[in-house]
Parts: sequence; C-alpha cells; structure tokens
Amino acid sequence: MALRRCSLCSKPKIIAEILSVCKDCLLERFPEALPHLQRVHRETREAFLLPLDSSSEESHIRCNLCARACRISEGSTGFCGLRKVQKGAIKGPTNKEALVSWYLDPLPTNCVADWICPGGTGCGFPTFSYRTGPEYGYFNLAVFFEACNLNCLYCQNWHYRNSYQRMKWVTVEALLECLNPQISCICYFGGDPSPQTPFAIKFSEEALKRKKGPILRICWETNGLFSPHLLPKIIELSLISGGIIKFDLKAWHKEIHFALTGYENDKILQNFSYVSQFVRERREIPLLTASTLLVPGYVEEEEVYQIAQFIAQIDPEIPYRLLAFSPQFYMKDLPLLDKEKAVKALRAAKKAGLKRVSLGNEHLLR
Repeated sequence: MALRRCSLCSKPKIIAEILSVCKDCLLERFPEALPHLQRVHRETREAFLLPLDSSSEESHIRCNLCARACRISEGSTGFCGLRKVQKGAIKGPTNKEALVSWYLDPLPTNCVADWICPGGTGCGFPTFSYRTGPEYGYFNLAVFFEACNLNCLYCQNWHYRNSYQRMKWVTVEALLECLNPQISCICYFGGDPSPQTPFAIKFSEEALKRKKGPILRICWETNGLFSPHLLPKIIELSLISGGIIKFDLKAWHKEIHFALTGYENDKILQNFSYVSQFVRERREIPLLTASTLLVPGYVEEEEVYQIAQFIAQIDPEIPYRLLAFSPQFYMKDLPLLDKEKAVKALRAAKKAGLKRVSLGNEHLLR
C-alpha cells in the first residue's frame, strides 16, 4: 500500500497526492488546509475551461435552478457552465433543451438501485414492473446530463467535461423520439441532472403522456443539489411512475465533502430529509435510496457510520448501498479498497440502525 506524508501533520497515511492532506487533518486543521483545497479545485476546473465558484456579491444576479444558487456577475457564467448573465438577465437553456446524451441500457442494469428497484427485482409487479423478477428484454433509457454543480476529484464520468466545448443541445422533442415499447424506465444521471432539472421535468411529463407501454418509471441518480422549489415535482414524477430518487451522499463531515467535491453538503442533507417525508406513500418500491462511494483514506467506516445514523434516524427502512472505489480522474493514485475495510463499513451501516444495506462493485475490492 502506497503511503504519503500529510503536508500538515507529516504522518504517513493513505493520501491522494492532489489533496496532500490526510482525513484527520481535514477534520482537525481545516482552516489551514482550506487555501490549498481552494487552489486545487480552482486549478482542476481551469484545466477544462470551466467556471470557478460563483460570486457572493449581493448585487449580482442569483440563479435558482439548483441549490447552489450562484450569484453571477455581468458577463460571467454560473458554476455549472450553462447560464450566463447578459445585460442584467440570466441567459441559458430552458425546459425545452439541455446538454445531454443518452443510450439504451438493457435491464437488469448496473444501477445503484438495481438490488431494490422494479427493473432489477420485479418489485411493484404488475403495476410498476413487467415481470416478477428482473426485467429481461426491457431497457432503461439512460439520460446523461453533461453538466454538474460539484467538482468531484474522483469523478467516474469526468469525460463529460469536454462537452462544454461543443455545447450540443438536445430538445425535448428529439429525445421523445427515442421512446419505444421496450423502455420501462428512464434514469437521469451525469454529471448531474440538478443544474438542468426543468428539462428533465418537462421531458418526464411528456414521456409519461406518450409512453409506448403501460410502464415507464422516472428515476434520478444525483448528488442531491436540487433547487428546493423543484423537489416537489421531482418527487411526484417518481412516485406516480414507480421510480426511485437515488442520492449520492459522498461524505458526512462537511470538511471531507469540501475536499472531495469543492462544496459543503448541508443543502444535500436538507434535500434528502425533505424527500424522505414521502417514502411512506409507496412502500412496495422505495422512493428514496442512498449510496456512498468508499474512498480509501477518506470515506471509510467512520464516515459511513455517521451517514447511516443520519438515514436511520429518519427511517431505518431507507436502502443504503456502499460502492467500492475505482481510482479515477485526479485521484487515480489511490489504491483499491481492502475487502476487510469494506466489510467493516458495511457492518458500521447496520450498527447505525439501517435494515437494508448492501455492497456494490465488489469486483473492485482487493
């Protein structure tokens, strides 16, 4: 196992070179680490010509299409890179177009929720699923939003960042042409759907009106930074269709969350709590589920226990999935996760009070 000396405490630990700071120092000496972390996130965005963090000036115009709520100055662009202020007004995509790509993914698919969803298990049959087991012969319309409001240094889908340079917009009508009778679910992921939620809502409404078969579930795989005023519609669409809202809870401590993503997690946890109020309205298929990527040296047993405890206090029946780490992007120097550590994290989630916990991507464990 490759160890590095932390730039603050000088102790040898599992540390990502780009961060240079260990987990303990992030928690205990965050003010000292912050200038370096801010520089890291600035430089990793500049490498892709992406906008930097939004302004805090009250005089600048606020964008309310995601929970980040950027304040944008004249001539500048919000953090997601999609909206710009011109002549005192925000210009950018509407609910009629978005920066997306898509493909048909045969069911059952490698989805975060495959272990608890109709496409992977047949739960909700016959109202929300075509089969009593996995939906072989059907497809998920996987809609990838090529923009994001976080800056995850270990992003598994970082290639979307190159899309900003070509900006190929897709209309609702063009995407509707992809629907066929074998599509039983739509999953929005990315990047993240939250910066382009109006398009996802509009497309979902039209897709449900024009669906080719009796079943079409609307699902979301997200970092959770939805604008609060759009969450009720997101919940409604998933509830009525048999879909699932999947939150990626990346870390519990805001310091670790900031180091990994460039943003704190308060608004994400608030949104998760809000959606949780509706889980009892449809118990046969979980409306809400969470996942956490186990990041060696940073997100392991202790972080998982805190996240799981937070979820269990809301509702111990909410499913929670832990995902094994794959070295990617700016953190590809980290090792694969030890199987023993993954098992400890799994036990910690159960100890915290959750009743439905699983481990995914086990083939990545060492």
